[in-house]
Amino acid sequence: MDQSTYQLVLLPILIFLSRIMDVSINTIRIIFMLQSKKAISTFLGFFESLIWILAISQIFQNITSWPTYLAYASGFASGIFVGMIIEEKLAIGRVVVRVITRQPARELIEYFREKSFRFSSVDATSEEGAVNIIFTVIKREALPSTIKVIKTYNPKAFYTVEGVKKVSDDEILDERSFTTRRIFRR
Repeated sequence: MDQSTYQLVLLPILIFLSRIMDVSINTIRIIFMLQSKKAISTFLGFFESLIWILAISQIFQNITSWPTYLAYASGFASGIFVGMIIEEKLAIGRVVVRVITRQPARELIEYFREKSFRFSSVDATSEEGAVNIIFTVIKREALPSTIKVIKTYNPKAFYTVEGVKKVSDDEILDERSFTTRRIFRR
């Protein structure tokens, strides 16, 4: 392969793919960092920076090659998109689901009991009158089915979802059954 073909075609493709990889790794690394997963975050950070250095060094070695600049920027943007797709597929961690409903939530509460989800139900008042607020912490992978159930029981229910960094130190989550048990400290 001649030098001009390398600079105009192959090098930009390699830089583009490198940026997709390192930005995707960055997205996943940040998710693990937010969950205090130090070892895997550090491991991913090593490869993220290694790939970035390799890509940027090629740009500096070919500083007059404008296709490498376009490949770098395109790879960055594409890496964000790919990283978000990977993050959705992994569905790592837990979320707090908060449901606010004007209808009685007995069926929804019974569903949470059947699934062994821990929850709290609170009677409250809004500007429109009495409401019921239900809080639960679930695995992110269970979120789509939980939202579907919420909409089935009450299509007009208002709900919010927030990420959870850590679950209380007083509890150990049993990953197999979604149940918790208390640890009593002396």
